[in-house]
Amino acid sequence: MKLDYKKTIYIGLAFMLISLFWQTYDAIITKILIDKFGLNQFWSGAVMALDNVLALFLLPLFGGLSDKTNHKKGRRTPYIVVGTVIAAFLFVGLSFLDSMQLKKLEDQTTLRTQYDYIETFDESSTVAEWKLLTIVMDDSDSKDFMMNTLGSYPLAENLEPLSLADYYEVKDAYYRYLSAEALEVTMASPGVFIVFIVMLFFTLFAMSTFRSPAVSLMPDVTSKPLRSKANAVINLMGAFGGITAIIMLMVFGLDKHSMVNYQAAFIFVAIVMLIALAFFLLKVNEPKMVEERILQEKAYGIVDEEETEDHAHIKKDKLVSLFLILASVFLWFMGYNAITTKLSDYAPKVLNMGYSTPLLIAQATAIVGFIPIGMLSLKFGRKKTILFGVVLLTICFGSVYFLTEQTGILLYVVLGLTGIAWASINVNSYPMVVELSKGSDVGKYTGYYYAFSMAAQILTPILSGALMDIPSLGRKVLFPYATFFVVLAFITMLFVKHGDAKPEKKSLLENFDVDMD
Repeated sequence: MKLDYKKTIYIGLAFMLISLFWQTYDAIITKILIDKFGLNQFWSGAVMALDNVLALFLLPLFGGLSDKTNHKKGRRTPYIVVGTVIAAFLFVGLSFLDSMQLKKLEDQTTLRTQYDYIETFDESSTVAEWKLLTIVMDDSDSKDFMMNTLGSYPLAENLEPLSLADYYEVKDAYYRYLSAEALEVTMASPGVFIVFIVMLFFTLFAMSTFRSPAVSLMPDVTSKPLRSKANAVINLMGAFGGITAIIMLMVFGLDKHSMVNYQAAFIFVAIVMLIALAFFLLKVNEPKMVEERILQEKAYGIVDEEETEDHAHIKKDKLVSLFLILASVFLWFMGYNAITTKLSDYAPKVLNMGYSTPLLIAQATAIVGFIPIGMLSLKFGRKKTILFGVVLLTICFGSVYFLTEQTGILLYVVLGLTGIAWASINVNSYPMVVELSKGSDVGKYTGYYYAFSMAAQILTPILSGALMDIPSLGRKVLFPYATFFVVLAFITMLFVKHGDAKPEKKSLLENFDVDMD
């Protein structure tokens, strides 16, 4: 039996457009909510968690509905078509609302000028320059905080730069002031914001309708022994979609500045989604491919694995290991997802650098790392490879706190290593969960894995945002926060005793067989 790579690539177009959307969504929506609508870190995090809240309910719902669908185009294709088209047009609609809000801010405030000005400040900016900046500020808690800090410097030091600690606190306070100014405009005329949130909800709903059908299509049309290789191809297509989004943000120059018009990016993503869908429809005949798979499995005598009575219950010691693995999944997603959600806000405002290149490096090193990591897993086992990844992730996240604008270039190296660390964890964590399942329990245990990971992705943008809103902590708390949860994940993972069965020898491509989220 051989995998039809062309067919699998065409099927993977659906996953590619999904990844393209989510990478763009995570990067842009956070900045729009904070910079243009004026939401604080807590409420922007709550909005960013909405997609995972919907996913908890809608992914199994539409996955089950597609199982029961009987359409001439197949069980999955109708959902992919309808969901993609609706999401693409709604995404473009969001771009017009973003443009409307930007126009309101330009007409009613000097925010664009203020953002342009603050983005020129760095660690060498003097006390006098910061004091000059506060003149245009309205009375606010942020202004009081800044004046108290700046007033602690003697007049003779006005031409000296702030201490590093004061610099980050004062800068963070000024960004809070700018968000508060945007929020004042939003609250005075909330119509655009309300429509934006409603349209965002329906966009996320549309994306959730076809995620499960798109993922389910691959096993529908691929014989069981070939699904590992096919899943590798699907995930590589997803990675290609994510990298396309990052490069697009870099080319359009949208990865650093705040008061920019994102319309070109929204339209680009929507067009690429529709083009990918058109190729998908042109090349994928789902009913025919399903029939070919059934005939192939009959020819090779492939049947479903029957579950025996011995598999009905999981032993207590394995149950403990399952809980510890799932706790670890929850904890490292608490750390990792906080970074992926907030990096587009953190990198420009703390390190004075764009966020696209570091993300691109992280994606690239993760992809390159899958093969050697898969080999290491064969030699040293899943648990040890995961622990290595967790330790490396701890070092990476912990070190970012000490980076400054002068050393910010090291973020490229740090996120490059982060990609390797995350790949080490992802390659092995899901297999450890399903290793503890038997026969027909695989789907149920897969559900456990996603329930714990999604629960973390719902909670962490909100919790990290709440901490970042505390003036004495600010944005600099983000990476220590992530480090804390990753350290906890190391502790829980250390006590896992099961799920580390030696995997069968894989081809190089099969080492890419891992969820890219």
